[in-house]
Amino acid sequence: MRTLGAAEIIYRRTLSEPGAPIGKERWAGVVDSVGSHTLVNALAQTRYRGVVTAFGLAQGADLPGSVLPFILRNVTLAGIDSVQAPQPVRLQAWSRLAADLDLEKLASTTTVIGLAEVPAIADRVLEGKVRGRTLVDVSA
Repeated sequence: MRTLGAAEIIYRRTLSEPGAPIGKERWAGVVDSVGSHTLVNALAQTRYRGVVTAFGLAQGADLPGSVLPFILRNVTLAGIDSVQAPQPVRLQAWSRLAADLDLEKLASTTTVIGLAEVPAIADRVLEGKVRGRTLVDVSA
């Protein structure tokens, strides 16, 4: 993660359990792909007028939190819609990725597996033992 630019690594357990309704301000912005308690904790620790984006529900679709971050810190929660996004928005996003994404760094975070390996890797994903992206090659 540090080679990708992370200044600090936060283990998922610190955010995935129920937390305080408002916490120490840590981030100006958050991109959340997990949902549930992790999203609520990210909201609770976002700085005044910060923005939290959400696009995934790996931990759950519930939002078991408080309105305090929205009222006391003016935090914005913005959903990222990849299904209904208009074509011009999609083209802009893909253009930015093509221009800004370091393909070598992306490759360093990707593991390719065969279809037969999916059950074993699925267990490791659920245990939090997989880092980066896992690409399933269905022809292998």
